[in-house]
Amino acid sequence: MKKLSIYAGLMALSVTSAAALYAAPGKADQDGNKIVTKAEAIAAGDARFAKMDANKDGILNEADRTAMMAQRFAKMDTDKNGSISQSEFMAAREARADRREDRGAKRMERGKMGAHGGRRGGGGMAMMAGADTNGDKAISQAEFRAAVEARFTKADTNGDGSISADERKAGRKGNWGGRMTPSRPNGG
Repeated sequence: MKKLSIYAGLMALSVTSAAALYAAPGKADQDGNKIVTKAEAIAAGDARFAKMDANKDGILNEADRTAMMAQRFAKMDTDKNGSISQSEFMAAREARADRREDRGAKRMERGKMGAHGGRRGGGGMAMMAGADTNGDKAISQAEFRAAVEARFTKADTNGDGSISADERKAGRKGNWGGRMTPSRPNGG
C-alpha cells in the first residue's frame, strides 16, 4: 500500500507540473472569436496561476505541489482511511481515462483533433523551470506572467498583438509554446 500511495503522489505531481504553466491559446479565447489578445492570454495565465497557488501566498513552490498532491490523495481515498487501495487507485485511473475520452470526443465534435489525438506531449516541467528566472525553485506571479507574455510574443508571429487561428496552427507545427514531444499511447 505504501508504494501505491507514493506512486499516486508522484503521478499527481507530474500531472500538475505538466499541465501547469500556460493556458493554451485556444482556451484563452474568452470571447470565442478564434483570436487571442494579449489581455486574454494574461487573464488566462493569471487564472491558471491562482488555481495552482494552493496556499494563496503568491508563489508557486513545493508547498503548493504538496498541497495539491494532498488534495488529490484525499479525493482518491474515498473511504478516508488514510491509504489508497488498489480498487480506489483503479477507480481514479478509470475516471481520468473517462474524462480524457470525453474531452477527446468533444474535440472531435468541434473538429479540433490533431495528428496526436488532440493532445500535446510534455514540456510542462521545462516550461516551469524556464519561468523560474531567478533560480530560487519558486515561481512568483511576476515570473509566471513574464513567461506567459514571452510565450504570447513568440506565438504572435506578425506582431499585431493577437494570435490568430493561423498563428496557432503554425505554432503547433513549430515550437513557440515550449518543447513539444509526441504524445504517448492512451494520453500518458
